[in-house]
Amino acid sequence: MKARRNLILLWLVCAFVLQALTSSAQPVTNVAAGVYHSLFLKCDGSLWGMGYYRDGELGGGPFLNGTALPLQIVASNVTAIAAGYYHSLFLTNGGGLWAMGDNYYGQLGDGTHNNASVPEQIVANGVTAIAGGYLHSLFLKSDGSLWAMGYNGYGQLGDGTYNNTNRPEQIMASGVTAIAAGFDYSLFLKNDGSLWGMGYNTDGELGDGTYNTANRPEKVVASNVTSIAAGSAHSLFLKNDGSLWATGLNASGQLGDTNVYATNRFEQTVASNVTAIAAGGGHSLFLKSNGSLWAMGANSQGQLGDGTYNSTNRPENIVASNVKVIAAGCAGQYSLFVKSDGSLWTMGNNSQGQLGNGTINNMTNRPQQILAIYNQISSQLMGGTNIQLNFVGVANANYALDRASNLSPPNWIPQATNPAGSFGALVFTNAPDPATNNFWRIRSVP
Repeated sequence: MKARRNLILLWLVCAFVLQALTSSAQPVTNVAAGVYHSLFLKCDGSLWGMGYYRDGELGGGPFLNGTALPLQIVASNVTAIAAGYYHSLFLTNGGGLWAMGDNYYGQLGDGTHNNASVPEQIVANGVTAIAGGYLHSLFLKSDGSLWAMGYNGYGQLGDGTYNNTNRPEQIMASGVTAIAAGFDYSLFLKNDGSLWGMGYNTDGELGDGTYNTANRPEKVVASNVTSIAAGSAHSLFLKNDGSLWATGLNASGQLGDTNVYATNRFEQTVASNVTAIAAGGGHSLFLKSNGSLWAMGANSQGQLGDGTYNSTNRPENIVASNVKVIAAGCAGQYSLFVKSDGSLWTMGNNSQGQLGNGTINNMTNRPQQILAIYNQISSQLMGGTNIQLNFVGVANANYALDRASNLSPPNWIPQATNPAGSFGALVFTNAPDPATNNFWRIRSVP
């Protein structure tokens, strides 16, 4: 019982001692969701990731085996992020395009078919937007040109062929303003508000009234489209009147039209006040102008965040206000969102640690704040009386472990000083004295 009591006291005290550290955390500004990995940006331009690391999608080098806590990938100057199924893309200041992860079909665009376990630069400058699909990637340049690379078995690159390419190729010369990459299809907007699509269409995800694939861009909606999202087999768009429209697979109710039947034409789901959209594997998220978060579709892993595991074919309100950014896992059945205070929240499947809550295989059906956990100590009881302390801090910074036998007043005794790893991970292993109550803290040192 004494060892168990020490472990509980350790967590409670450490969480209290570290309040000064967590208050300095930079707010989150953007999120991206793959299948089993997640990315987010902080306002200082740093890029962070968590989850699966099969093919290098977290960019941490060949020896990283994945992480259930957020780890820093790039320290600064990142401006945009996109997560494909097993690869990641990001932009830096000046429009440099970088990529990492799975590259079997050339989706990184580096001229090879070799996976990249660290970020590599693909385009030096001038890129303004990025999107990652299952095995293909899209990007826009500042001149409005659309470029694509990777798998093209269903014509999703839109180059008029079904041939893969491991180098970026230009698809449209100008006029493109937004892009979205689904499982095996692609969507884009032009500056006249028209919506275009190409690729796989067996479930009606292109919304062109057919179920035929297209290997060249075809116009689907003539005007007034302002935003697009592509899921595994369903698509969403917003019009300039704030209405939400959907097409494609609907087996789990992801279109939100009160039934479970697929459609190959876009149909209106919400009449007004929608400001942002995200399409996942079998679920959809959207925001309204009051900052409320809404969800519909598959919910077997709790990805809707409504406290149940029941799917729904009607939009339901998940968070009442203050949500500003959303992302839906491609097929990994989870969701991310950022509130106006810069806090990061996650829900759903966590089989590879993609929720970033420090655990694996511990899904949640309610939104859980992640950066409240970040920068706190976690503990694991080892053999005998040993306790291992884990902490995620600033990469390569030094931290000291102190122990006290009481807190009235505290008599902190230095135990050890260790540098955090290249991703900020820090581990101390010490043996508490079973004869006394032991309190522990970790503090940064010069």
